[in-house]
Amino acid sequence: MSTPLIVAPQEWKAAWQQLLVKEKELTRARDALAALRRRMPWQAVDKDYVFEGPEGKAGLLDLFRGRRQLIVYRAFFEPGVDGWPEHACRGCSMMADHVPNLAHLNARDTTLVYASRAPQADIERLKARMGWDMPWYTITDDFDADFDVDEWHGTNAFIRDGDRVFRTYFIHNRGDEALGTTWSYLDMTALGRQEQWEDSPEGYPQTPPYEWWDWHDAYGQHPPSRWFGDPDPDNPSDQRPPRADSEGRAAT
Repeated sequence: MSTPLIVAPQEWKAAWQQLLVKEKELTRARDALAALRRRMPWQAVDKDYVFEGPEGKAGLLDLFRGRRQLIVYRAFFEPGVDGWPEHACRGCSMMADHVPNLAHLNARDTTLVYASRAPQADIERLKARMGWDMPWYTITDDFDADFDVDEWHGTNAFIRDGDRVFRTYFIHNRGDEALGTTWSYLDMTALGRQEQWEDSPEGYPQTPPYEWWDWHDAYGQHPPSRWFGDPDPDNPSDQRPPRADSEGRAAT
């Protein structure tokens, strides 16, 4: 292996700061892409789809679980897929290993579910074996074909207006590799992170950045709290909490 130059700390820091300019450009580009996603037209979903879930049959609207947004990842776990019946597809399984704690997505009125063609008994067995706890439904009709995930994995985002459902975005192929955090999932939705610094259409729900963040077992137990210092007004998308003192309190 041919290694790069070995340099002193000061030279290393200068090289890092030079590359940091490119890092910031990438951050701004991701923000701009997410803003375009929030302006994508919506596709009305007028067809009735039926899934099997742990509690029995469910329609697409039921998958929202009362929330405003829904993200559906189509995982390949079914007869004919490598690994069946002990395992799901290797790539889909790696995706499942990266699913974040769903309480944080739920706090942004968003539900994430998985869907496959395997029967529920096999899905529950697989989830128990692999330590996964996301909601996982069985596809029973043309949902996968209608939303471009019948031959390859992919992630669809939906939003509902009352009882009407709309498709808002779709990510597949290597695009799925970037998913796996609360923020990356929210960035693909119609409403985004719902924070005030975002470039969103007028009237979209937005709250101060970071204030909605909470321990995953404490959402809904108290009002949003300003647990961080004043944000940098010149870099609204770079806001970050202050360093805590030795007793774990946020510095002021």
